[in-house]
Amino acid sequence: MTIEPQHKTTVSLVLGSGGARGLAHIGIIQWLEEQGYQIRSISGCSIGALVGGIYAAGKLDEYEAWVRAIGRLDIVHLLDLSWSNSGLIKGDKIINTLTELVGDTDIEQLPISFTAVAANIDDNKEVWLDKGSLFDAIRASISLPLLFTPVLLNGDRLIDGGVLNPVPIAPTFSDQNDLTIAVNLSGEPVKVGSCPIPVSQDRPESMPLHQRISSYISDLTGSVSKRSSFDWEAYDIAHQAFDAMQTTIARQKLAAYPPDLSIDIPRNVCSTLEFHRAAELIELGYQAAAKNIPART
Repeated sequence: MTIEPQHKTTVSLVLGSGGARGLAHIGIIQWLEEQGYQIRSISGCSIGALVGGIYAAGKLDEYEAWVRAIGRLDIVHLLDLSWSNSGLIKGDKIINTLTELVGDTDIEQLPISFTAVAANIDDNKEVWLDKGSLFDAIRASISLPLLFTPVLLNGDRLIDGGVLNPVPIAPTFSDQNDLTIAVNLSGEPVKVGSCPIPVSQDRPESMPLHQRISSYISDLTGSVSKRSSFDWEAYDIAHQAFDAMQTTIARQKLAAYPPDLSIDIPRNVCSTLEFHRAAELIELGYQAAAKNIPART
């Protein structure tokens, strides 16, 4: 495929689900912007909805600085345990932290068309959230079964959209853009030992907000007891099963509705909650975009 450099190629970007692997979405967006692609529409599921929604709100730099600054224990402190039968984590603390960091807005006010995909647990249907509070939509879309409690929104009990559609291409069908690019976080596994991806020396890990965000996290978590000894083994097994299911569904969806271009991120590059590996995962996405999308320069 040849892209004319003088043409502002418009993109419908589909961002898949996959936990911390979705930090690769940040690097992919950065590469597209550097190459002069114009992202005019985003459809996202779970972490894809989170990254895509924050980008649509114009706050991806702030989120990137925050996620680069957090460590293992910071993630533990942000998990507000619910101990309910419907999920281990309420998710309010994470959403409140992100809302304070980047602000909330109605999806209709975003400069980029945005749809977050969730699943109605009672009706077994996809739910496309393209109106109302951005972070209400994100919170619903990231409700990974067993981990996060479901969200009651507009009378529906919603969970992670990856249960039904981990690479949600369908919301982009009516777009009038030049390209549809899908990012699948359930790609073929890489050989053990070939990860992590080394971080390029000319792409700085530190950002201007690093110190402010580190201080913010310290203040936020100072009064919370440490829970690093919690046994996650049972949940890790459940998440591996969920990943296996998503891999099968994603393969079927991409075969049925092939995008113009696709990027596969190996499903074994990290586990669900390894957000402390942001630098290498963002770089992985950047490199994957450079490998799979035609350069315009």
